[in-house]
Amino acid sequence: MIDLSNISLQFNGTYLFRNVSIRINSGDKISLVGANGTGKSSFLKIITGKLQPESGKVLKQTDISIGYLPQDNVTHAGKTLLEEAQSALTDIMRLHDKERELTDDLSQKDLSDEEREDLVNRLGEVHHRLEELDSYSANARVEKILLGLGFEENDFQRLTNEFSGGWQMRIALAKILISQNDFLLLDEPTNHLDLDSLEWLTSFLRAYKGALLIVSHDKRFVNAVTKKTLEIYLGKFNTFNGDYDAYLNYKEERDKQAAAQYLIQQKKIKDTERFIARFRYKATKARQVQSRIKQLENISVIELPEIKDDISIRFPSPPKSGKINLELNSISKAYGDKKIFEDLVFRIDRGDKIAFIGPNGAGKSTLAKIIAGVIDFEKGERNIGHNTIISYYAQDVADNLNPDLDILETVEAASENQTVGQLRSLLGSFLFSGEDVFKKVGVLSGGEKSRLALAKVLLTKSNLIILDEPTNHLDMPSKEILQKALIEFEGSLILVSHDIDFLSPIVNKVVEIKKSQFKIYNGGINYYLTKRLEFLQDEENNVKQTLEESITRKEQKRLEAEARQKKYDATKVISKNIKQLEEEIEKLEAKENELKKLLLEPETYNSPMKARDVTLELNQNKSELEKKVAEWEKLSEELLKIEKQFN
Repeated sequence: MIDLSNISLQFNGTYLFRNVSIRINSGDKISLVGANGTGKSSFLKIITGKLQPESGKVLKQTDISIGYLPQDNVTHAGKTLLEEAQSALTDIMRLHDKERELTDDLSQKDLSDEEREDLVNRLGEVHHRLEELDSYSANARVEKILLGLGFEENDFQRLTNEFSGGWQMRIALAKILISQNDFLLLDEPTNHLDLDSLEWLTSFLRAYKGALLIVSHDKRFVNAVTKKTLEIYLGKFNTFNGDYDAYLNYKEERDKQAAAQYLIQQKKIKDTERFIARFRYKATKARQVQSRIKQLENISVIELPEIKDDISIRFPSPPKSGKINLELNSISKAYGDKKIFEDLVFRIDRGDKIAFIGPNGAGKSTLAKIIAGVIDFEKGERNIGHNTIISYYAQDVADNLNPDLDILETVEAASENQTVGQLRSLLGSFLFSGEDVFKKVGVLSGGEKSRLALAKVLLTKSNLIILDEPTNHLDMPSKEILQKALIEFEGSLILVSHDIDFLSPIVNKVVEIKKSQFKIYNGGINYYLTKRLEFLQDEENNVKQTLEESITRKEQKRLEAEARQKKYDATKVISKNIKQLEEEIEKLEAKENELKKLLLEPETYNSPMKARDVTLELNQNKSELEKKVAEWEKLSEELLKIEKQFN
C-alpha cells in the first residue's frame, strides 16, 4: 500500500534516521514506538507529505486516502459542529456532484445512442460507489461518531469556534474517522479523551478495516488496537509482529543479548589492541600485527542499547496531617445556568489515593479546583483538616511559570535541600536533559511547560497533592517514573486521568463523576472497571430485553396482521356471497310480509282471481326464500369451518 524507500532525515546535521525502507500493507495495525526526539512525529509527516525527507522516496498506491491527526494545534471555525463533521464526507459529496452532472447530461435531447449508453454506464458506476460508501446512512454515521467521541446532540448546532482545544482535537479526530480513509496516522489520539470516549475509539479502531499507524503513550490503548510494533532504535527501524507488551518482552531480551555481545566484543577489541601494542615493533610479528590492525579497522562495533540510569524520584516526606484531610459539605457549583454539582458531600481521608473518572465536562476538573481552593462555589462549606497542605497541578498551571527563569532555576526555587545533581536527575526524568535545563521558560512549548510545572509539584512539601491529567505530555518511561513516585508517596492524592494503566497500581478509591451522578467506589481501578462492566452489561441486558419485547410485540402484531390477511383472503369470496344472500333473503322476507298483508285485505279475498294470483306469488316467494336460506346455511357452515382454521 505504501513503500518508503531509503528515507533519511536530519536536523541541524544530526540524523534522526538514515536509509530507512519500510512497507506498510493494507490492514496493518502498527504502533510506532521510540524515545522522545527519535523522529516519530516527523516520520508520520513524511508519509503524509507534510515533511520532505533529505533523501529517499515515498511510493503510495494509486487513489489511497490518508487521514492524519497531529498532536495539537488544530482549530476549526465558521461552521456548526455538524456542518464541520459532514464536510469530511468528501468522497460522497464529490460523487453526488458527479451524479447531478451526469443526470443533467442525460437530459440533453440531442444525445446519440452511444453517448446515452456511456452516460448511463458512468451513472451506474457512481451509484455503485455510493452504495459501497454506504452514502444513504452517511449522516447517521456522522452523528454516531460525534456521540461516540463525547459530543452531545445539543452540541451539533454550536459553532466550532466555541469549543476548547481538547474538543477541537476531538472534532479533527471525528472528521478523520468519518472520511473512511484507507490509512490512518494518529499522533497521540487519546490525550484529550475521557474513559468512555477512549473505549469507544478503541472499539472503533479494532473494527476498522484499513491500515493504522499510531503514536501513543497509552499502553492499554496500544495493546488493544495494534498487532505490530515499529520501533525507531539507534536511528534504525525495527519491525516486531506483536502488541506493545510482547514487544517490551522482546526488547528486554534483545537489550540483554546486545549488552552481552558488546562486552564480548569489547574484550576482543582490547585483547587485539594489547597484541598490537606489544608486538608492533617486532619484525617477526609484523604480518600478524598488520592483520590485527585490519581486523580492528573492519570491525562493526556493536552499539549499546539506550539504557537509561534507573532514575527514581521521591516526594519530600510530607508533614503528618489529621485523619481527615478535607471535607466538602453540601457544595453547589454552576456555570451560568449549567449546574455542575448540587448539595455535594465528599471527604478525603489521610492516605486516600483517589482517581476522578468520567466524561469530559461532567465536573472532574471543577471538583479538583474546588478541593484545591482555586475556584469558588455558590453554596456549601469547604473544610480543610488539621495540618493539610495542598499542592495542585493542572495544564493551565503551566501558564503561571516565570518566563524569565530557566528550567533549572524554576525547580531550584521550589526545592528544599536538593542538590543541583538531584534536580537535574529529576528534570531528566521529565525529558529535560543536558543543556535543555538552561532554556528560558518563555521559549518552552506548551507540553514542556506542563512537564516543568509537574516537576515543581513533586518538590513541594505537601500531604495532599491534586494532579489533573499529569501524563498528557509524558512518554512511557517518564510515566513509569512518576507512577512509582506516586505509589511511594506517603500523603493523599487526587488524580484526574483516563490512563488506566497509570492509575491502576496507585489508587485505592475511584470517584465516578457523570452528569447528575457522583458515585464513590471503595476499591482500586480494577474493582471500578469490574463494577462498571457489570453495570454496562445490566444496562445492555435491559436494553436488549426491552428491544426483544418490542420486537416480540411487533412480531406478534405482524403475525396477527398476517393471519387477518390470510383469513380475509380465504373468506372474502364466501363472505361476499353470504352478504349478497342475506340482502336477497331480507328482500324476500319483506316481500313475503307484503303479500301476506295483501291477502288479508277485503279487496283481495273478495276477488277469487286476485286471491289466487297473490297466493301463487306468495308460494313462489316462499320457495325462493327457502332456497336462499338453504344456500345461506350451507355457506355459513363452510365459513365457520374456514374461520376455525385461523383460531
